[in-house]
Amino acid sequence: MEPIWDLIKIIIPAGIVLYAMFLTVKTMLQKQNEAKIIEIKAKNKEIVLPIRLQAYERMSLFLERISPDQIIKRVQKNDMNVAELQYMLLNEIREEFNHNLSQQVYMSDEAWKIIKNAKEELIMVVNQSAKELDPEAKSIELVKKIYEESLDKKIDSIEYGLSFLKNEIQQEF
Repeated sequence: MEPIWDLIKIIIPAGIVLYAMFLTVKTMLQKQNEAKIIEIKAKNKEIVLPIRLQAYERMSLFLERISPDQIIKRVQKNDMNVAELQYMLLNEIREEFNHNLSQQVYMSDEAWKIIKNAKEELIMVVNQSAKELDPEAKSIELVKKIYEESLDKKIDSIEYGLSFLKNEIQQEF
């Protein structure tokens, strides 16, 4: 009976020491993993932050480029009629948007929705303005109508989009 008692006296302290070592190693490994995760996140932030800022810059530029005064200056030619200018405006808006489509990955969902809404609203203004005019009329008539529609809007979606992007950049960065 005494050899069993002696064996128990050795096994119990050894088990306690072994369990303490297990807990120590486990804690140390968890801290190392947490440190690596923090390091990886920091590196990702270093890489992704400039890309996200660039996305916001590009979408701000997109909104500026599709604003009625900017896009009309780039697209309109004196010898165009209403139908030609409408086609050119819609084509330019869609090309600009498609060119920047991948930027949505780096933006918040809300920012992307606001940008899409601004684009869609401008397309609606162009189409609605053109619908009210004779397709063969001079393009200057469409320009006037688009400016009238834009001025009549209580909320300018392009300006709202730019403002939203600026605020989001300031909050996040």
